[in-house]
Amino acid sequence: MSTLSRINHADITAFLEYLTNVRSMSTHTVRNYGVDLAQFLNHLIEAGQSDLFPEQVTHMMIRAFMADLDQKGSSRQTVARKIAALRSFYKYLQRQGRATGNPARVVHTPKLEKKIPAFLTIPMMEKLLSEPDGGTFTGSRDKAILELIYSAGLRSFELVALDHDDLDLDRRLLRLKGKGMKERINPVGRFAVQALDEYLEHKAAHPDRARFDPKAVFLNFRGQRLTTRSVRRMLSHYAAMAGLPEDVSPHTLRHSFATHLLQRGADLRVVQELLGHENISTTQIYTHITANEMQRIYLESHPRADEPLEGAAPIPAAPAISTITAKTA
Repeated sequence: MSTLSRINHADITAFLEYLTNVRSMSTHTVRNYGVDLAQFLNHLIEAGQSDLFPEQVTHMMIRAFMADLDQKGSSRQTVARKIAALRSFYKYLQRQGRATGNPARVVHTPKLEKKIPAFLTIPMMEKLLSEPDGGTFTGSRDKAILELIYSAGLRSFELVALDHDDLDLDRRLLRLKGKGMKERINPVGRFAVQALDEYLEHKAAHPDRARFDPKAVFLNFRGQRLTTRSVRRMLSHYAAMAGLPEDVSPHTLRHSFATHLLQRGADLRVVQELLGHENISTTQIYTHITANEMQRIYLESHPRADEPLEGAAPIPAAPAISTITAKTA
């Protein structure tokens, strides 16, 4: 039994309902917040302090919780997320008049190291996209999925949430529901539109089409909406066929989309809008990748740049996945 299922607290339940119904947060995010709050309450129960939750919780209790997480080997990212959940929870309680202060506000979030996202090179990406057999229903679906993620920079939950009403293939546009259910319109390329058209033709001709979910674009073998887990599993299958690293994920394709756009001169603000990033600082991490690529091209191309300048500070290397040559399948 999960930590969340063992905890039954009215304030936590009301908060999660607020995130779902008012803030329109994704099911995944709401569940994570619920688990984080349940773990904190469980920590207080073990410390004999559960009667103080939530009104009389202090910042020292939250710090003790952080220390306990650190001792158990939790990552900085995990600890930071749990503090964020507590801050959001107490902000909600203040609005409801259930708390006079926010004890999590004075607790410092651990400093997180910004990791340069992994991406595939263009030849690796082309090898991956060539793997699905577009002549079958499942193969055409998988090809359309891979093409669409790479063409429009979709998150996996945005992909599986696509309804037929979200497609405007004549104008090559998609309506996407991003984080917080914020909508955006993304263009999509010719190859992705072609793959999607072929999948929809297979779908319309399928003998079991009468039992298919009429709204969802991407379906599983039962005719129901595809899940993000199924997308990840499918991608791992084709990555193995293409001789690519095992840790290639839907997010790797999204990172490849952003990196390739910037490498070819796209404006950072445009890429920010396409990715659905609320803050441009989230998008700026991709500039580290393109800076590394610019240095490589310069050293290879300029007639008087055979070697880096002596004493020059090296540009941080891009992730190893970008330098791996795809094996022949």
